Amino acid sequence: MELWTAFLLGLVGSLHCAGMCGPLALALPSPGSGGAHVLGRVAYNLGRVATYGLIGVVFGLFGRALLLAGLQRWLSIALGVALLGGLLTSRHLAWWRPVTSIVQRLKSAMSALLRRRSLSSLALLGLLNGLLPCGLVYVAAAAAATTGGPGAAAVYMTAFGAGTIPLMLGIGLSGKLIPPAVRLKLARAMPATVFVLGVLLIVRGLSLGIPYLSPDLTAASCCH
Repeated sequence: MELWTAFLLGLVGSLHCAGMCGPLALALPSPGSGGAHVLGRVAYNLGRVATYGLIGVVFGLFGRALLLAGLQRWLSIALGVALLGGLLTSRHLAWWRPVTSIVQRLKSAMSALLRRRSLSSLALLGLLNGLLPCGLVYVAAAAAATTGGPGAAAVYMTAFGAGTIPLMLGIGLSGKLIPPAVRLKLARAMPATVFVLGVLLIVRGLSLGIPYLSPDLTAASCCH
């Protein structure tokens, strides 16, 4: 998958992040004033992106195994169909029900970190925040699984995380959330972005021999 799809998904999807994680970004403690305050917000966001990269490694290993088995093209098609089907059957991207015990433990750990005022605690907060159940992250991870390996998948998820930084960092620095009316209007771009990603996954899985867009995945699997 092209990196621009990951960045675009993160950029548009950050509107979803603003609603779900915006209050947390506003509640972050500050390690100091001026530059220290900015560095604290940057550390938090870099922590989130680092977790996304690690998630990419896991999904990339899974996708790599399917590639070696000659099944990756079918994975790509199945994921593309699943994304398109999800748009038709649900108005929300959060399809998975969170495992309550794990989520509660994460929230407890994050609550403890919110009482600290250091760059390391803010970075750790970002790392833990990246583990919270999020349908948008699942969509990006699904696309990352089709990149062919853990390295490429990690880069893809990092690009996705980078797309979420401008808005989330802006919220943290400004201390204000985007007005709900504005967020609602901008969020209309989300289904279109997921639709494009779903179509690209299907086209990629068709293995048409088109460089970058639809490479020959059958040839790739035969070479290993």
